[in-house]
Order: sequence, then C-alpha cells, then structure tokens
Amino acid sequence: MPTVVVATGNPGKLQEMKAYLGELDWTLKLKPAEIDVEETGETFLENARLKASQVAIALDQWAIADDSGLEVRALNGAPGLYSARYGSSDGDRIERLLRELGDATDRQAQFVCAIALAQPDGQIILETAGVCLGTILTTPRGSGGFGYDPVFYVPALAKTFAEMPPAQKEQHSHRGIAFAQIMPQLRSLSLT
Repeated sequence: MPTVVVATGNPGKLQEMKAYLGELDWTLKLKPAEIDVEETGETFLENARLKASQVAIALDQWAIADDSGLEVRALNGAPGLYSARYGSSDGDRIERLLRELGDATDRQAQFVCAIALAQPDGQIILETAGVCLGTILTTPRGSGGFGYDPVFYVPALAKTFAEMPPAQKEQHSHRGIAFAQIMPQLRSLSLT
C-alpha cells in the first residue's frame, strides 16, 4: 500500500482527503510540522504545486496538496489567496466580507480548489482545479460547514453550503468538483 503525504499540517484536511481518496489503496499521512512551505504562488494552482512539490522533495515521498479560497467579483477577486487570513475566525472573515461588499448589487462569487500530486522527486504529475459558482448573501444562513459556507449561496441548489447536508456539499463543492475531475487519473496511477 503506497504512502502519500498530504501537504498540510491540518488534521481536518487529512480527514477530508481520506474521504475523497478512500477508494484508492493509499495510506495518507500528514506532513511533519517542521516542514513549512511558504505559499508564494499567485494562483491557487501555483500554491498547490509548491506545497506538493516541496513536501515530496523534503520527504522523498509522493505528496498531494490542495489550495482553495473564495473569489468575489465585486471585490476584484478578494479575499482570494488570503481567504483563510481575511480575519482571525470564521465569524470575523464573514463580517469583513459582508462589510466590504456593503450594499453592492453584484454579489457573484466562486469557490476555487486546486489539487496537485507530486512524485518523490518533486515533479508534478497531475493537477486540476474545481470551481463552484455562487453568490454572497447579505446575512448568513445555515449551521453546517465552516468558513464562508453560511454566506455562499449556490443558486442551482437554492442553498448555502451551510444549509447542505455534508454529502451534498461534498458532491457540489469546489473541492468535490476538483476531486471528481482528477479521480479517473488517480485510479489508473501506479505509485511505485
């Protein structure tokens, strides 16, 4: 059973990856805390590539990484790469987002998730990006999920991410879309 390092220190992200990659015969493990990758990319895909490549080289093992965030059109793509650092808590981030949007009528937004897989020498062999289109509500709705989920409304489903059951969010989210796109290639891959 091949071991693949998930290029994150977040145990929650490891569990999420296990859910998406569960059908594969892989053992997934967190990157060691002492390996810190500076996210200097200008896109989500560049950051996913950096994390996967640098962790793979440091450990001489296969590594997978994702990078994701929220882009709001009226805010010129903000919070974008800084989605997680837009405030000190989920509540702070939502409050700042709604304050900066104010009474803007254009509330179109998208969640983006980029995934990259690196072989032990650091070469990226697979990558993809998934996008989920939506709008930003003026007030939060729902109690599930995390981050911006209570204000990210998906018109096609008439729900915020926070109103969706976990299985529905997993299927329709940016991360779910990205993993659905890359799974056929991952299934046929031999990690030797």
